[in-house]
Amino acid sequence: MTIQELLDTTRSYLAERDNGLVDSFTGSIDWAMAPRRLDPRPLPCLSHLAGVHTHMGETERPLVRSIVENAQSLKWGQTYRAEDFGEIFLQNYGWVELFGTRGHFANDRIAGGFLLLGPHIHYPDHHHIAEEIYIPLTGGAEWRAGDTGFRKRPAGEVIHHASNVVHAMRTGDAPLLAFYIWRGGPLDQRSTIGGRTEKA
Repeated sequence: MTIQELLDTTRSYLAERDNGLVDSFTGSIDWAMAPRRLDPRPLPCLSHLAGVHTHMGETERPLVRSIVENAQSLKWGQTYRAEDFGEIFLQNYGWVELFGTRGHFANDRIAGGFLLLGPHIHYPDHHHIAEEIYIPLTGGAEWRAGDTGFRKRPAGEVIHHASNVVHAMRTGDAPLLAFYIWRGGPLDQRSTIGGRTEKA
């Protein structure tokens, strides 16, 4: 399976979500995006992909399979350094931008990709200007936004983070694989660590 097929599978997965928020993010996307030549950049966190199959949702199965099959060909990145969250976090964290200003497919209006966290990892409070939705492809992780407490979210649930709302995630015994989309604001912004929640 190719990276183009991963894009096509992602498009099909999003089209099948019966969700107005997802539609508002994706409805204007021109899926005929120009591909970029990016060198693969595997990260240590990819070892956790071997454990995602037992935690994925049934609807998410084709997309998860495509991610796993293409993982070694993708350019994975990390926003943070060891001095931010520690070396253990870095060994268990990574993201890949499938489309966007620096992704495998060029798009200067919206960015989308995948986040991978290993088991027992806390992704601390952070925020960014871009509005964001996440869709966990695996279940079991806990999410927090604004002044709310952590709450476990199932695979396939749409999680919305308005602009500059502080949010965090943490995993239990299972790894987390999630799809994200950013719109508005700088699409390549480094998230700000901590901070107070602001009204969007």
